[in-house]
Amino acid sequence: MEKGTETASVILAAGRGSRMKEFEGNKTLLPLVPAKTPFEGSFPILLEILKNLPHGPKGLVVNYKKETVMKATRGLDLAYCDQLVLNGTGGALLSARGFLEAQDCNQLIITMGDVPLVRKATYSALLKDLNEKSLVVLGFRPQSKKQYGVLGIQGDQVQKIIEWKYWKTYSKIRQQNFDICNSGIYAAKKDVLLRYLSVLESRPHSIHKEVNGKVVGFEEFFITDIVEHMSNDGLPVGYVLAGDEEEVMGVDDLPALLKAQDIFKHDKKV
Repeated sequence: MEKGTETASVILAAGRGSRMKEFEGNKTLLPLVPAKTPFEGSFPILLEILKNLPHGPKGLVVNYKKETVMKATRGLDLAYCDQLVLNGTGGALLSARGFLEAQDCNQLIITMGDVPLVRKATYSALLKDLNEKSLVVLGFRPQSKKQYGVLGIQGDQVQKIIEWKYWKTYSKIRQQNFDICNSGIYAAKKDVLLRYLSVLESRPHSIHKEVNGKVVGFEEFFITDIVEHMSNDGLPVGYVLAGDEEEVMGVDDLPALLKAQDIFKHDKKV
């Protein structure tokens, strides 16, 4: 393969997955083919994601139960990026900066470790649209937009991604202007993204949460901010649509796991 033409991938697999209350492990290792229980079986979510990503170097962001994750992926030629503090999706990407800087690739995919049903063709569509863009967002049209971030689009340019906690306060008429949601999966020009990681790092969000009865302040970073920073600077940020809502479904609780297992069973005929 010609030098620099491969695609690097970053998979975010560091989180606890607290909504999967019945499972103590890292949810990226949950099975798509269950056995005695939904939490035991074969075809781990993470391995299915790795199989469908484009050819090229892959960096796996780890933290929670990282030893188990690393053991399950041993021999797959992955680079492990330790997210020392769980400080948001942007913090996860910042932890992969060293991996990205070391890659001789022009383009990259950023994806989550709990979205096992994304098709190879969808990743290819993201990369194809990246030819004329600096970053491309994978969007989708759900039956209900509730809880999802939405894309603020003008023409074919994504100007920002607006999280549910903000756009839910908009008027009903204004809410109707948004019909495409954010999957949390992106393609980006590597060199451009690296420049904007410095911008992201310099503009943290101050978050306050109650921990053991005390209000604690800390900093978080979000990949969605990069979209707005790029757009504000006049860089082209586009989007492509997933085939359907189920394709980009995150496996974040038991009902979602059961649904993903059922879809996988019918699609793969296992």
